Amino acid sequence: MMKRQCKAIGMAALLLAPLVGVLLAGCRSGSAWPEHAGPKVVVSFAPLYSFVANVAGEHAAVQSLMSTQGPHHFDPNPSQARIVYEADLFFVNGLGLDDGLAKKMIDGSGASRIQLVNLGAGLDPQVLHEGSCSHDHGHDHAHGHAHDHEHEHAIDPHVWLGLDHAVAFVEKIREELQSVDPSHAADYDRRAAEYVEKLRKLKADGLAMLKEKKDRNIVTFHESLTYFAETFDLNIVDVIQKQPGREPTSKDLEKLIAACVEHKVRVIAVEPQYASQSSAGRIIEELKRRGIANPVLVEIDPLETANPGDLSAGWYESRMRQNLRNLADALQ
Repeated sequence: MMKRQCKAIGMAALLLAPLVGVLLAGCRSGSAWPEHAGPKVVVSFAPLYSFVANVAGEHAAVQSLMSTQGPHHFDPNPSQARIVYEADLFFVNGLGLDDGLAKKMIDGSGASRIQLVNLGAGLDPQVLHEGSCSHDHGHDHAHGHAHDHEHEHAIDPHVWLGLDHAVAFVEKIREELQSVDPSHAADYDRRAAEYVEKLRKLKADGLAMLKEKKDRNIVTFHESLTYFAETFDLNIVDVIQKQPGREPTSKDLEKLIAACVEHKVRVIAVEPQYASQSSAGRIIEELKRRGIANPVLVEIDPLETANPGDLSAGWYESRMRQNLRNLADALQ
């Protein structure tokens, strides 16, 4: 367990200050938000949208800054700065993932009334794990841009994939919505309780789906599934990409394959966010050659991105259930 946080932020966020003039010049040209009574709530990325939307219901407007770009590769633009400028609450995951960038966006947009809520900062340090924070923030996977940063050991920020952590987030979201909109406190209580029950059922259903599986050793594509694996009693033997978007060297790949053989790993997890996954295919072919029976690629979405049209209150639960079905089909 580590208590330090990664301090890297996207280079694009450092350039947000010049957006203030553009933003303020257009202040009177219309709102970035729909007509809606109640708080205006912005979230950094897709899982938080589902969490907030379930608790908010009809009593708050909710927008997500990120969709097809995830928090490792986000380039904010003036229209997104405008959303932040007009919002009342800004929920972020924190733990070095999106909190530094969110602070830069608030400062760059000139927002004065917005409250930044760092959800990860409220988690018990004892439920957090170490992880690498050498991410290329502010750039899109698809374009292959990579600005690497060297950091000290940091906390693994991918806590939304742990169901107990997700429940803690929902409970904090309820408290913050009640604080800014006390007249609907009972409604936020009710909806949060209902959604927590759904999350607990999701965890129970996932454990039941995987209960009879014997080969629980897996290799993941990047360091995103630690909390997911902990939730569903899986063992991550190794990671293909130590830095998101950077393929392993030949030496690293050989070590990884040797670890797979030693631990009899059949299942290699890949992610839909990465178009190039040639190293995963090479691992499968080499495992076949070395006598591992039926090695297989399985898609497990870390939920860092979403198509805007798909984003809904039920999106998180739906995508997590698909991950579990994919995994149940692959494990033996």
